[in-house]
Amino acid sequence: MNKPIVFTKNLPKILVILGPTSSGKTRLAVSLTAKFNGEIVSADSRQVYKGMDIGTGKDLNEYKLKANPPAGRAGSSKLKAIPYHLIDVVSPKTMFNLAEYQKLAYQAIDNIISRGKLPVLTGGTGLYLQAVIDGYDLSEVKPDKKFRIELEKKTIPQLFSIIEKINKKFAEKINDSDRKNKRRLIRYVEILNVIPLRPEYGASEGREKHENFKKYNSLIIGISTDKKILNDRIQKRLTLRLEKEDMIGEVKRLHREGLSWKRLENFGLEYKFISLYLQKKLTYDEMAKKLFIAIRQFSRRQMTWFRRWQKQGAKINWIKNFKEAEKLTKNFIK
Repeated sequence: MNKPIVFTKNLPKILVILGPTSSGKTRLAVSLTAKFNGEIVSADSRQVYKGMDIGTGKDLNEYKLKANPPAGRAGSSKLKAIPYHLIDVVSPKTMFNLAEYQKLAYQAIDNIISRGKLPVLTGGTGLYLQAVIDGYDLSEVKPDKKFRIELEKKTIPQLFSIIEKINKKFAEKINDSDRKNKRRLIRYVEILNVIPLRPEYGASEGREKHENFKKYNSLIIGISTDKKILNDRIQKRLTLRLEKEDMIGEVKRLHREGLSWKRLENFGLEYKFISLYLQKKLTYDEMAKKLFIAIRQFSRRQMTWFRRWQKQGAKINWIKNFKEAEKLTKNFIK
């Protein structure tokens, strides 16, 4: 059983829906958003990019629900569009980092609150979720162009080694995807060189301790899904995208529009393996098989992040159906 939820007083309320890929986060978030007069704020590190629709699983058709006609009036149900934010905000040619995401998320959430609606933050990027909910202080971390030029010359193992030397505990918390992403490792080095380390990342007594500033009173709901069911969903979703939704065509188009193969590979998962296939480095069957395995591994890493966040103090309420989530939300917004 979950422990009783204790909410901080006098802070604006925000609902958070999280879970691994293919768990049904969007569907649940949309349903709760419609029921409780809210708007969705995406917390997905790849859905911010324009034109990257199929591979990132934006599923924008799910942001529309059937709206029943007013009582006493005949007519078919119309589709009601659920407002969303932080999807399609930058070009995939543009570098986008955690600090920029947090700034835009704060703006979107504060705007939603100012209009008397409930912000529903939803996604599977643990770092993005935690930066907003725990209130990471990233405002003073500006990209250092000269420093970045030097860091660009280093290899991925060299960058990770630098992070380990600065803060070994923080390095251990970086997920596999980020460990292979040079631009993210560079950004971590920049942040660690500016922000004093937080206690949970092993701040030494000789350095000033950094306190996060929580802006919101958050109810965090996590979707708990049986592993076999989740893997079946991942397989079906992948097959649908490859055979029906032309995900390969999307990657071809992005390359034609000027994204290099290296840049596409850096986005990971679908973009990486399809790029390798299009460069004839993998056969179609090899690509599909390796991609399925990679998505399953990614799903496990997402759950590892969420469990670790719990150990750091986050109260995640794991639910199995809509009624549980509805009850929690209703009690939260009283």
